[in-house]
Amino acid sequence: MKELQKKFFAVLLTLVFSISFVSPVFAEESTNTRNLGIEASASFLVEMNTGKVIYEDNADEALPIASMTKMMSAYLIEEAIANGQLSWDQKVTVSNYAFRISQNTSLSNVPLLEGKEYTVKELFEAAVIFSANGATIALAEAISGTEQNFVDKMNERGEELGLENFRFVNSTGLNNESLMGMHPENTSATEENIASARDMAILAYRLVTDFPETLETSSIPRMNFRDGQDGETAMPNWNWMLPGLIFEYEGMQGLKTGSTQAAGSCFTGLAERDGVRLISVVLNTADRSARFVETRKLMDFGFNNFEVVEAFPAGHQEEGYETVATNGRPGQVEVATEDSLLVLVERGRTEDLEATYNITVDEVEGPAEAGTVVGTMSVENTTSDNLGFLLPTQGYVNVVTTEDVAQANIFVRGFRSIGSFFGNLVDTITGLF
Repeated sequence: MKELQKKFFAVLLTLVFSISFVSPVFAEESTNTRNLGIEASASFLVEMNTGKVIYEDNADEALPIASMTKMMSAYLIEEAIANGQLSWDQKVTVSNYAFRISQNTSLSNVPLLEGKEYTVKELFEAAVIFSANGATIALAEAISGTEQNFVDKMNERGEELGLENFRFVNSTGLNNESLMGMHPENTSATEENIASARDMAILAYRLVTDFPETLETSSIPRMNFRDGQDGETAMPNWNWMLPGLIFEYEGMQGLKTGSTQAAGSCFTGLAERDGVRLISVVLNTADRSARFVETRKLMDFGFNNFEVVEAFPAGHQEEGYETVATNGRPGQVEVATEDSLLVLVERGRTEDLEATYNITVDEVEGPAEAGTVVGTMSVENTTSDNLGFLLPTQGYVNVVTTEDVAQANIFVRGFRSIGSFFGNLVDTITGLF
C-alpha cells in the first residue's frame, strides 16, 4: 500500500512540475481571442515585411479617424511630387480658406498669412509633424484646385489602395463643423472622416512602401516652422513615442495621431526592431496619453513573441516541382521561386517550415521569356492562429521559369496538331457510345 502511495505522489509531482513549467506566452487560445487588455474601440497589429496579421479587434468597423486622415493626404502629396506635379521647393500661395483655418488656435495649426507663399516642403512638414490643418488644406488646393476635388481623389485612391470601410469628407480629419462653413460642398456640415482599423493599417503600409521617404519627416520629434523667420512656430511631434518624447519607444518611426470629440484619441504607429516591422492601430482611446499606452501593449506583444525568418531563399526548387511541361523547346523548363519567402513565426519555434505549391499552368506555351509565372509557393500558417494577411498579394511568392522557352519548330507543331485532332476525334466517337 505504501509503495502504491509513493508511486501515486511521484506521478502527481511530475504532473505539477509539467504544468508549472509550460510557457505562459502562448496558451491554447488563439492570438485573436487572447485578452491583451487593449482599451480602444478598435485595434489592429500587423507585421509589415510579411503582411501577417498578428492581432485584431473590431478591425472592420468604420469609425472616426480624425487627423490620421492626413496619411491619405500625405500619400497624394508624395504622389504629386513623384509625378512632377509638385516639387519640394515649389511655392504655394495661401487661400482665404487655408488662412482662416490656420488662425484657429483651438486646432493644431501653424499661422499662415493669406496671399503669402510657402514651400511645399515646409507645409508638408507642418502637416505631418504638427498635424497643421491650414497647411494641409493649402497643399490640397495646390494639387487639386479645391479641397472638394482633392477629397474626390482621396476616395478614389482609397479604393485603389484596397481600403474597404471608409469615407473621406475633407483633407484634414477635422469634423466639418470646425471648418466654419467652408467644408467641401458635397459633404454635410456634421460629417467626419471614417475608416476601419484595418483600412488605416493598409493605408500606412501603402504610404511607407510606395513613399518610404515619408518616414524621414514623420520620425522628426520636434522642429520649428519657418525657423528664424517671421511666423516661426515650435512644432513638437504629436507622436509622443518618438525618441526624446514622453512615451519614447525603441524603434518608433511614425506615423500619425488623431483626436476629435467623435474619434477620441487615435494613433497609427510604425516601429522596427531586429527585422520585425510592426504597424499598429488604435481607434477611440480615452485620451492623448492612452493611445500610446495601448499602442505599447500591442507592439510589446508583437516584438516579444514573434520574429521574421527566411523560410526559403529566392531561386528555391522543391523536390517534385523542379520542372513544368512546355509546348515549345525544351519540352520541360525548370522553375524556381522568384523571391525569398519571409515568414512570421513565434519566437522559439524551430520546427521545419513545409512548402505548399500551387502550380496553375499545365504547360508553358512558347515563346516565353524566363520569369514567366507558373504558380505560387507558400508555407503553412506558423502563428498561433490564422488571421490571414493584410493584402491579398501577401503570404506567397511566385514560382517562375528560370530560362526562355522557344516556340517548337513547324514540324513538331504539325505533329502536335495532328495528334490533338485524332485525340479529339477519339473522344467524340467514344462519346457517341
